[in-house]
Amino acid sequence: MTIIGYKYTTEAEAQAAVQSCNTFYGIPKSPDDVTQKWCDYNTADLDSPVFYYITFDSSLTAVLGEPTEFDVTIPDLEA
Repeated sequence: MTIIGYKYTTEAEAQAAVQSCNTFYGIPKSPDDVTQKWCDYNTADLDSPVFYYITFDSSLTAVLGEPTEFDVTIPDLEA
């Protein structure tokens, strides 16, 4: 499946990107808020090498820049 978003080689890089978005948008406002993250990352664990990615949303461009297009192997759920 082709994804438009942000691709990272390490989980630490993906976590740092999420934290950058949280800081930029002031999330969470308090520890008890329902919203604790502005975005989150996924793991492409069926790909080799494994990588981490954040799916594009227009609100992320201000923090993460322009997205790229890349392929992610998605499990066959019909099996």
